[in-house]
Amino acid sequence: MNTGMDAGPNRVEEFEELRPLLFSIAYRILGSVSEAEDAVQETWLRFQGSATLPTSTKAFLSATVTRISIDVLRSARVRREAYVGPWFPEPLLNDPYQDPARSVELADSVSMAALLLLERLSPLERAVFLLREVFGFGFDEVAEAVERSEAACRQLLVRARRHMEAGRPRFAADRRERQELATRFFDALSDGDVAGLRELLAADVQLVGDSGGKAPQLARAVTGADKVARVLGTNIPRLVRIGVTFEPHEVNGQPGALFRDRDGRILQSVVLDVLDGRIQAVRLMLNPDKLAHLGPVGDAWAVDREVRRARRQPD
Repeated sequence: MNTGMDAGPNRVEEFEELRPLLFSIAYRILGSVSEAEDAVQETWLRFQGSATLPTSTKAFLSATVTRISIDVLRSARVRREAYVGPWFPEPLLNDPYQDPARSVELADSVSMAALLLLERLSPLERAVFLLREVFGFGFDEVAEAVERSEAACRQLLVRARRHMEAGRPRFAADRRERQELATRFFDALSDGDVAGLRELLAADVQLVGDSGGKAPQLARAVTGADKVARVLGTNIPRLVRIGVTFEPHEVNGQPGALFRDRDGRILQSVVLDVLDGRIQAVRLMLNPDKLAHLGPVGDAWAVDREVRRARRQPD
């Protein structure tokens, strides 16, 4: 460590340059935009308050945000055990950190499917896997970040890889294929074209939502192309008729959309899992607490009541 008495003014610039990386590490560990932002802010406070400057600012800040995120995740897991219904990560529209040398790893690791796989890992396994496999840190840096020996980190990585590889799809869709399929899906959705939707869905497709008990929700997950196509092809046009709009938008690096009420407030996000030329899952985020970082959030309960009233009125 070097004394930092004459280098204080540079700390802000150094930190801001690394902020995208720190957020991306924290988000992948926590699956929460708001908690990741808090972890980054706490990292800054510790960096700002230290009397000396580290030899490597990147290593110091990455280790600090990792440790903070691990602690937050441990307490968050207790809360998630009492969560109402399925739990999904908070939607992320844009990953602030880009590294051309690791673009594939970064894109894959931020998808909803990958983040849900990461939920199977212990906090330490998750941190080791992300730092080593996604961000390319050396084992010495990983060991320092999680405060374990390099040998222990290698064992943690072996276990994490085993869990991740067991749950990964065998064949991933390329970006252009995903976008073309998503365009056809949202066109069919706009038209209420049940048959058109059915053609795009895998036979065992799932429609699943996360409301946390704070928004109208499906009674349970809907499974099967016929059922999912009917639910979407029937209910989305009803929303459109009362002024709800949706705009296709990449969500967690995957094709998706944001739904807004007539005043432009966000009601839900949708993300599609695409594999082998078909949509394997449609994930809805309806929990208003998990949408607030995207902008003003609408009243989904009021929209639901309006839809019900419209259904009762004669044409």
